Amino acid sequence: MSIPSVDLDTLRHSAAHLMAAAVVELFPGAEYGIGPSIEDGFYYDFLLPGEARFTDEDLPRIEARMRDIQARHTPYERSELSRDQALEEFRRLQQRFKVELIERIPKDEIISCYRTGDFFDLCRGPHVTEAGAIPAFALLHPAGAYWHGDETQPMLQRIYGTAWGSQADLDAYLERLEMARQRDHRRVGRELDMFSLSEELGGGLVLWHPNGATVRTVIEDYWRREHRRRGYKLVYTPHVAREHLWEVSGHLGFFAEEMYGPMEVEGDRYRIKPMSCPFHILIYKSRQRSYRELPLRLAELASVYRFQRSGTLHGLLRVRGFTQDDAHIFCTEEQAEPEVAGVLDLVREMMGRFGFHELEIDLSTRPAKAAGEDRMWELAEAALERAVKSRGMEFQVNPGEGAFYGPKVDVHIRDAMGRRWQCATVQFDFNEPERFDLEYIGDDGAPHRPIMVHRTLLGSLERFFGVLLEHYAGALPVWLSPVQVQLVPVSDDQLGYSQQLVEELEDAGFRAEVYDRPGRQLNAKIRDGQLAKVPYLAVVGRREVEAGTVHLRDTRSGAQVALTKDELLDRLRVETRPS
Repeated sequence: MSIPSVDLDTLRHSAAHLMAAAVVELFPGAEYGIGPSIEDGFYYDFLLPGEARFTDEDLPRIEARMRDIQARHTPYERSELSRDQALEEFRRLQQRFKVELIERIPKDEIISCYRTGDFFDLCRGPHVTEAGAIPAFALLHPAGAYWHGDETQPMLQRIYGTAWGSQADLDAYLERLEMARQRDHRRVGRELDMFSLSEELGGGLVLWHPNGATVRTVIEDYWRREHRRRGYKLVYTPHVAREHLWEVSGHLGFFAEEMYGPMEVEGDRYRIKPMSCPFHILIYKSRQRSYRELPLRLAELASVYRFQRSGTLHGLLRVRGFTQDDAHIFCTEEQAEPEVAGVLDLVREMMGRFGFHELEIDLSTRPAKAAGEDRMWELAEAALERAVKSRGMEFQVNPGEGAFYGPKVDVHIRDAMGRRWQCATVQFDFNEPERFDLEYIGDDGAPHRPIMVHRTLLGSLERFFGVLLEHYAGALPVWLSPVQVQLVPVSDDQLGYSQQLVEELEDAGFRAEVYDRPGRQLNAKIRDGQLAKVPYLAVVGRREVEAGTVHLRDTRSGAQVALTKDELLDRLRVETRPS
């Protein structure tokens, strides 16, 4: 059969209905929620009778029934019903979730529905003409999902799937998924003893093990050094503050659901901080400021805490306690554009240092409801656009997607598997300077309102760490690796020489250790070093001790070479030098 070209969203939405049709046939009495297309796939939510739950073993059965329905050339049949007719039909089908959705629709609205075999759904479409027009699909895994994402609502059973325009595209996607599974930072982090997340802490709170803490320290030291070079002033701020501070900033009104609840202290209410901007504002406001001090760039690696529902937590990628590489720039109107351009320069340099060289820019403009004067929005949006263009960066505009308090630029990177991750954000804020009545004295001797720019580069350090682990599959570059060189003595006779060389490497600023598992043969020692993702294994035998050398093995390329101590140091200096 010739299959006409269909856009992937339509294909995937149609596949969601095909899957639901199969579930309805295989699980009589199943109730269904919603089933949209999503990036790279689709899902549908169901409530099975009794205590039944989907398992991985159910997916092949459902896939097989989907193909049976395809073989029947089952059409996607559209119909239009009045609201009353739709309510009557879905009550007859005992589909309470659909009834709830219909009850929210205005009474005089005509409702579009689609039938696929025994499956009848409330849906705008569009869809393919018939089930056989979906060339390639696969079901991926089941999961749980509360109706409307509300923990007080029923827990539904969600099945995720994917659909593509050809079997080759599907196979390539499944291969990428397997690669992602192998590189999953939770798995890699456990194997390399980087971090753990203990339920005894309550979930979403990270314990950094020595290896992970070492890498984190390297990242933080680099971050601080680059910020000092660019005129940022590093600050520290408390982890808690009086609730009144969050009332003034507006966070309590707009952000309360993601804040931890108040603590009573000496008759006053305190909150753990979810972000640092009010603290940096208080530092700015601690004394009168002059135009000569601007731009004032305040930066902090700040520990913040945000409540995330337990079902949304995911390793380091979504946590409740994290470190935000936060900075706020207080400047004049004239300084706004060059300051944004400077942030973009820093983003490009830092991302390149971590191995991400292609940046994708989104510019989000004024939403329907916005704080601040029209003139300020126009100035800020123009400054963002000119700054991006001045750096020769491609960008796309997202109309109306800015925050209510200002437009923003989001910078995305792509990892080794082609996945897109947001890292840096540059955000204008017209709200906080007004709320806190910020001023500086201009060269005319009069008070003026400063421009405030929020910006992060890495975003959440925890999330960025997880992205790095998956991007490199744990084999971090030499400058980031927790152990850069492991000395591997062939026998105990070379332990003294190996330990001496470790001390020399450490004195030179490198991270080195001696292999310390006794009773292992040389091949097993090398294998252990490779599994630990140590970039360099320096094998030391009798001849190396006599010659004052090492036999260096690069675990990434497999290359081997004999080097003197000085040659080894020179090689490490080259590989760890900032690019």
